[in-house]
Amino acid sequence: MKATIMYGAGDVRVENVADPVIQHPTDAIVRTVRTCVCGSDLHPYHSMKPGRHGQSMGHELLGVVEETGSEVSTVKKGDLVIAPFAWSDNTCPICRDGFQTACPHGGFYANRQTAGLQAELSRIPLADGSLVVVPGVTERDEAVLPSLLTLSDVYLTGYHAAHMARIRPGQTVTVVGDGAVGLSAVLAAKQLGAERIILMGRHTDRTDLGVEWGATDVVAERGEEGIQKVLDLTEGYGSHVVLEAVGLMPAYEQSYRVARTGGVISRVGVPQYEEAGVGFGSLFGRNLTLTGGPAPVRAYIEDAIPLVLDGTIDPGRVFDRTYTLDETATAYADMDARTTLKAFITV
Repeated sequence: MKATIMYGAGDVRVENVADPVIQHPTDAIVRTVRTCVCGSDLHPYHSMKPGRHGQSMGHELLGVVEETGSEVSTVKKGDLVIAPFAWSDNTCPICRDGFQTACPHGGFYANRQTAGLQAELSRIPLADGSLVVVPGVTERDEAVLPSLLTLSDVYLTGYHAAHMARIRPGQTVTVVGDGAVGLSAVLAAKQLGAERIILMGRHTDRTDLGVEWGATDVVAERGEEGIQKVLDLTEGYGSHVVLEAVGLMPAYEQSYRVARTGGVISRVGVPQYEEAGVGFGSLFGRNLTLTGGPAPVRAYIEDAIPLVLDGTIDPGRVFDRTYTLDETATAYADMDARTTLKAFITV
């Protein structure tokens, strides 16, 4: 089969590799219908050290079950399924608490133990806990496939940011970042009742979609100028909630400086830092709450599927360009160059 392999920074190839096989009775083999490139895939695209063997890539998947292990009971051959970006048993105490990305029996894709999902076929561990069947939909229902794919990561990561911030009707929310996750956070904040949504981003083709999804204000300025603009829009008080969807230190610093005293900062941008301000001048002095983390999208998928199927939300609009699997290297390059917001890959 064909699969995407990264050999170092900027070096992405689609190669023929061995088909995956059932390794454990709880596994399933899924044929990919649609996959995509994530903004977090660009981190190794910038920094990965060259290697002879390379690393398979990808963690977002909409596909059809081809084979199941002997202990799999909730999915069967022919089912259209969503694979969350982390696999889990969905039965342990941590999963029952709604944090499947921290399942002690689970893990993540695109590593030495579990191959990535930008491939024609994938092995899904703990299939009963990980895979979610989309009822009444097949791979021929192309109009809903993009939005269903976003439930494997991007939309529900934006939703997780809003959920962890406990957004309430009438609040003012600032979203930092106009990438696919940031735009998804705008959509989720609107769904949860935010009255005012300030989107901090400078790419008009992206912020225009954010406005369609509920952003009431767009702040294109960065740094001190951008911070002051948000404060001016909020009469100097800042936002009740800040959703940070970037993961870089300037975005974190911007977040606590535009947050209202007593407010919440919710981060879903994967942090590219370990040390960050949490003292009197950043969080402590203004009673700010810091929350967020890897989105346990498995906890939200069943509730989100009906909203996609009845048209309440259409998060698949974050995909602005379609590529074939053979064109995945181009998809990475285009996203890195910001000429593509989020690459949609057909297989």
